[in-house]
Amino acid sequence: MTGPLPAVDPLARLALFARLLRDCGLRTTPRRLTDAALALECIDMRLRSDVRAVLGGVFVSRREELAVFDAAFDVFFASPDPRRTAGAIPRRTRGLPLDPRAAAFWKDALGMPASQLPRVEDESTPVQSSGYSAQELLRRRDFSEMSWEEEQQIRRLLRQAPWRVAQRRTRRLEPARRGALNMRRTLRRAAREGGEPLRLARSRPRRHRRPLVLICDVSGSMDRVSRQLLAFAHAVGRRERVETFVFSTRLTRVTHLLRRRDIDEALAQTARQVHDIGGGTRIGEALWRFNRDHARRVLGHGAVVLVLSDGWDRGDVDLLTGEMARLHRLSHRLIWLNPLLGSASYSPQTRGMAAALPHVDDFLAAHNLEALDELGRRLAALPERRRRVEPGSAVSGADAGRAGA
Repeated sequence: MTGPLPAVDPLARLALFARLLRDCGLRTTPRRLTDAALALECIDMRLRSDVRAVLGGVFVSRREELAVFDAAFDVFFASPDPRRTAGAIPRRTRGLPLDPRAAAFWKDALGMPASQLPRVEDESTPVQSSGYSAQELLRRRDFSEMSWEEEQQIRRLLRQAPWRVAQRRTRRLEPARRGALNMRRTLRRAAREGGEPLRLARSRPRRHRRPLVLICDVSGSMDRVSRQLLAFAHAVGRRERVETFVFSTRLTRVTHLLRRRDIDEALAQTARQVHDIGGGTRIGEALWRFNRDHARRVLGHGAVVLVLSDGWDRGDVDLLTGEMARLHRLSHRLIWLNPLLGSASYSPQTRGMAAALPHVDDFLAAHNLEALDELGRRLAALPERRRRVEPGSAVSGADAGRAGA
């Protein structure tokens, strides 16, 4: 639309629009508000397309924010039309990601129809909120039940999460004030100071974060959840050393694809190159390929392996058992993340899950953001030494994972 905007005080209307964007999750700092006011002075404010382009250039920072900005702009700057309800936008069905309480305010302020906003009495739709409780509800919402706006908010929260994997001691040494005596450095220092060892040099083992290896199931039964788990892998990979593999009927390495800065571009490229997304599940064959072709290269330096799957398997159970045992021996810690574990009625009875469970150190849920937060705490508190599990003991981990989720 290129029609004229309503004739109102432009500064007051701009401040109100910035408040709407802030409630939708966009950054609207005083500096950006000032920049927007200065930019509007340089254009003809009667042209809607110019105003949209200028405000979008100021308030939109990331590609995923563009759809939210467009929806907010169309609703806020809707032209008066006697043939339809005030605030209604034709051919637009996507609502704004607002907290129910904020939705009530904007519904009264702008005359928005119910189709554009979440129902005020619907407390189960906390897409975006300036309050604490709505964000907590979003953290507990199942990945498979999320709307598009909620998925975008979850991705922002994943990028902001303080993921830190526990460190390990290496064989290399570094200078330290306290520690074992470093005779070589002591003698070198003494040679520079006349031959007398007046100062003793000490050193300690250097520490590095443990690398992560993610093996993610992208079969048909994991369709809705796998996208969020790959977004999790993308967020963790931006600040940790991560190797990522996906599998359905075969294994594919996607580490280089998830290193792209834009998550939407990374997931789109992954979908184009992984041809068996949404197919059947052959966990044993995928792990056999991983152990044969990649384990020697990526499982060094005390790597932690995360297998993300619901355990539904059509392959050879004996092969799965043997490859899980081998993977458990090669990794510092083997963690299985199952999105079905968040259900109180779930029990690991499928043949694939029953075969894998005896070789798992931790069996955790992965159905919502709160479960991934629990995983982050586990990774940050990994023990220095490797702990072995007895066959069947991971079942207790399933109960602990369900309680934590």
